[in-house]
Amino acid sequence: MANDLQFKAMTRIIATRGVKEYRETIPAVVRPDDHVLEVGCEWGTTTAVLARYAAHVIGTDISPKCVGRARTMRPGLDFRVLDAFDVRSVLDLGLPITKVYMDLSGLSGYRGLLDLIALIQTYAGIVRPDTVVVKSGALKHFAQCCSPWPGATPLIGKVAQVGGSQPDGELPPLDDAPLPPAVGRIAKKRPGSDRGF
Repeated sequence: MANDLQFKAMTRIIATRGVKEYRETIPAVVRPDDHVLEVGCEWGTTTAVLARYAAHVIGTDISPKCVGRARTMRPGLDFRVLDAFDVRSVLDLGLPITKVYMDLSGLSGYRGLLDLIALIQTYAGIVRPDTVVVKSGALKHFAQCCSPWPGATPLIGKVAQVGGSQPDGELPPLDDAPLPPAVGRIAKKRPGSDRGF
């Protein structure tokens, strides 16, 4: 059985594809009172953009060479060598992190998708930022293919009103309940088969 606490994290997750989308989120997401952690800052280009919008930014990367170059190129900003999976070190920064930006090239493809989702959930549950922005085309595509089931969940609270009004926690009658778009696509039958998929 899943740990109910993992479903109570209220962190908003924004998946972007490419550097352009990743940076376009900054003016819309980051506020002047935010404390931002960028994980996977490389040479600090996005960290510098974040610094224009936030109260404080720390750019981190696992590569000492990248962090050294970022410090040389942008001496007024705070850069640290840090492994994204070492959440204890993130907490030891002592920053009340409100936003996390993640650009982890090694986890941006489909092969790293489960690790990336686990990492995001770890940050959401332990670091507890209000928002995590992730640069991953694979995650964005995956999210676009997902639809939450319209049943009651801690984040939704009430059953979606798909077939009329149902009391909290009850499913609408089968005849009146349209499938969410992603489920409808998945449930289509193969030609020549009476099975779904």
